[in-house]
Amino acid sequence: MNCIGAGEMFDNYKSFSKRHNMKSREKEITVREDAPREFREALLQVSIAVELEPSHIREIVCRVLKKLPNKDNCSQYPNIWGEVQEYVLNCEWFFVYDITEGIYSYLSKRNPEKAQEFEETINESLREFGIGWQLSEGLIQTRGPEVFESSVHVAKEILEETGRTTASHEIHEALMALSRRPEADSTGAVQHAMASLECIARDICGEPKATLGEIIKRHPGIFPRPIDNVISKAWGFASEMARHLQEGRVSEREEAELMVGLAATCATYLIRKTKS
Repeated sequence: MNCIGAGEMFDNYKSFSKRHNMKSREKEITVREDAPREFREALLQVSIAVELEPSHIREIVCRVLKKLPNKDNCSQYPNIWGEVQEYVLNCEWFFVYDITEGIYSYLSKRNPEKAQEFEETINESLREFGIGWQLSEGLIQTRGPEVFESSVHVAKEILEETGRTTASHEIHEALMALSRRPEADSTGAVQHAMASLECIARDICGEPKATLGEIIKRHPGIFPRPIDNVISKAWGFASEMARHLQEGRVSEREEAELMVGLAATCATYLIRKTKS
């Protein structure tokens, strides 16, 4: 058997491209509910590159897939390595990301430097293959377009800096809802995102029990016109789709990403406005 990811393949793994800071162009996100074969192969190769033995990987894979290792496979190559490949290349897509998290966890407890290398290389592969996931702090989380990522990242930073832990938690929960596997909780993401914005608006306006819609009506200067009307309608949309569910009405992922990004951007605006 030809073993993909054999150790000698990585002798110059970080040489030319790393030395010159060259990376593959990031592709448009086209993959979410899948783990394409090229990523599965990359996961196997990267795992060997960070100096894991096939038996280490098999331990993680078997735990995730709830399988017993084949006791007849004793040698690292080709037997155990072949068994690992068989499992990773053929399991259901969401288990591939569970395995990715498991490998990171294994490395972080034994060699944090290798864990960091693993995370960086895995994220390069996810971007290269146009996959809408990223490995962040040991967890596979949703990854959106650059504008979405930037707005959410800035919002999380400014919420933490200003000690708004409740609003920050709601943004985090929105991302976790979008990151749920095998199906994203788009409705939950919308609910948490707007709860974060509502929490900030209540704090800034001193209206601890008012809804966001009520705050916008009572405080006409909170958002510039006509943006205030847009935010009010967005809050109404969130109320309909998330707070008052109707049979057959479910938020699409694209709508959920739009709402999370919008809430994050508006939250950042409100906090910066009050600080200036």
